[in-house]
Amino acid sequence: MTGWASRYVDERTGISYVVKEFGRKIFPDHWSFMLGEVALYSFVIILFTGTFLTFFFQASMAEVTYNGSYGPLKGLEMSAAMQSALHISFEIRGGLLIRQVHHWAALLFIASIGLHMLRIFFTGAFRKPRELNWSIGFVLFILAMAEGFTGYSLPDDLLSGNGLRIIAGMVQGIPFVGSWIGWLLFGGEFPGTAIVGRLYTLHILLLPAAVLAFIALHLVFVVTHKHTQFAGPGRTNENVIGYPILPVYAAKAGGFFFIVFGVLMLIGSFFAINPIWVYGPYDPSPVSAGTQPDWYIGFADGALRLMPGWLGGPGGVPMEFVLFNTTYSLNILIPVVILGLFIVVVMTYPFLEAWITGDKREHHIADRPRNVPTRTAIGAAGVTFYAVLWAAASSDLVATHFQISIESVITILQFLLFLGPVAAYFATKRICLALQKKDRQVVLHGFESGRIVRLPGGEYIEVHEPVDEYERWRLVSYNDYEPLMLRPNAAGRITATERARAAVSRWFFEDRIEPPTSTDVEVAHHH
Repeated sequence: MTGWASRYVDERTGISYVVKEFGRKIFPDHWSFMLGEVALYSFVIILFTGTFLTFFFQASMAEVTYNGSYGPLKGLEMSAAMQSALHISFEIRGGLLIRQVHHWAALLFIASIGLHMLRIFFTGAFRKPRELNWSIGFVLFILAMAEGFTGYSLPDDLLSGNGLRIIAGMVQGIPFVGSWIGWLLFGGEFPGTAIVGRLYTLHILLLPAAVLAFIALHLVFVVTHKHTQFAGPGRTNENVIGYPILPVYAAKAGGFFFIVFGVLMLIGSFFAINPIWVYGPYDPSPVSAGTQPDWYIGFADGALRLMPGWLGGPGGVPMEFVLFNTTYSLNILIPVVILGLFIVVVMTYPFLEAWITGDKREHHIADRPRNVPTRTAIGAAGVTFYAVLWAAASSDLVATHFQISIESVITILQFLLFLGPVAAYFATKRICLALQKKDRQVVLHGFESGRIVRLPGGEYIEVHEPVDEYERWRLVSYNDYEPLMLRPNAAGRITATERARAAVSRWFFEDRIEPPTSTDVEVAHHH
């Protein structure tokens, strides 16, 4: 009966061919590739736990009086959304555990996507033919942050209300259309009557559908293009070393899913997160230091905090002015524009690097970060820029914990925002070049053994042990790119675009250490 049913389905769908082709795909067996799997499994857990929560949550801003089991809040006026969140936490069996697992899984989902993208960036796994898949993954990261923020804002507690107040201010700071957009989102003056319902629709319907679509598209490209892999014996651009999906990798992936699920259950059981009963319902009057957004939104909050109210200090040029009956809030518009440019640069970086290098070949072997010092330095500068903005979101906590003025903290972070990425860039590039020099010395002269020998002439030397063939190959097998040559086009002219491209290419490749050739190795060993 089972055989007949399988033949019936296969004759009408051809699914056996799909399973056979998909099952033969090889996946490299390296721990860093598990970051993407953690993201996928976290999202599956988010869907499971979120489905449970939707049965009990009421997405309404209607005012009610709380009469639930949590004594300190009894008799308080709050929204139906806040009341239902408390009902889930204290009166639904397992409700608090599922809420906490849902929140921790969302944080892990975003964190694992971010770490996965950093691994891809620093190893150059975004190069041809995977440029578009990098952009898809980055859009997925943005969608994950939006999904997390909309869910974080649903309970209408004091913490989420403060976050929505910031969003309302940013939206209303947009000239001409800001007030209309704010009215559309909130259904009136803040906090409005519709914001929770609209966020709920985004959170459980539109954003999950978009995330699922981009995950599916991302996985299709992964299967089509093959995985990148780290250099090793037998590993080439055409030959991937690893395990097929069926049956080996599927079994390992299934076990790994239950490990992730179990760890999240343990974290949700023993570590409280977002205790809304401590914060209470949203009310602007008790706002004080210590109200922080979830970590992934911290960079946007930090950008707003670092913007001065006056250019040149109090009494200088105001960052907000009125022109033709329209208010322009530069202290909101400038951070929005800077963050938008940062996002666009990150999303399009593979195409920018391909234009700079002129490299049109396919790449399936991952780079060692030290062997591409400029790219690694750019990544370090970008991470530093993000980290300073992220730290600025906790400027008030830094001031209170270390007992220094908030003005001093903001001033220090403002300097770091400009100087930190520059220092990180040059320090990282120097470190990468030093590591390349070290690799060259190891290839030519071997490892330091620690054994001291006295020569007949009385001189003491340390004996070096030669590296084996595989280690030597690993240290020297990388492409040494050179700056692009400036050449005239078919019309015999050198355009401004080509001049700019050649200048950027010189900056990208000028500082480099050439890997030793086979002749260099033979001479060194003979010596």
